[in-house]
Amino acid sequence: MAIAADQVVSIHYTLKNDAGEVLDRSQADAPLTYLHGHGNLIPGLERELTGKSSGDRLQVRIVPAEAYGEYDQGLVQRVPRRALKGVRDVRVGLQLQAQTAQGARVVTVTQLSGDLVTLDGNHPLAGQHLNFDVEVGAVRAATAAELAHGHVHGPGGHHH
Repeated sequence: MAIAADQVVSIHYTLKNDAGEVLDRSQADAPLTYLHGHGNLIPGLERELTGKSSGDRLQVRIVPAEAYGEYDQGLVQRVPRRALKGVRDVRVGLQLQAQTAQGARVVTVTQLSGDLVTLDGNHPLAGQHLNFDVEVGAVRAATAAELAHGHVHGPGGHHH
């Protein structure tokens, strides 16, 4: 069965940056299972998987615009440390949930300089090319409940 919208797909993958460093990978006994065509993967990878079948292997390089977007300097801001009142142990790498005009956004503390804290609202992989090695596992039709909810249920899925 070829991968198309409204199908449940299981993949094994390794994700590397352009320097060849492994950023993420599926566990040998636990493939990533997702509902195709419902925005559960980055757009570029979903497009590359469309039409593939169980057992297919592919290597793809996804550009930032088709992954986590270009790096947006406008999502970086410096705030006084007192703006983070109630947050203990403010340190570089700390991730916080911030309320913005566009809704909730995860921001990462990227720099501490005296009383100023630099917060970056970009996804950690924004602006990067993503290199995937993928092996397609099972492909099946989604259930009515999965389609209604927009994600997979059962093994490898959202509800266990």
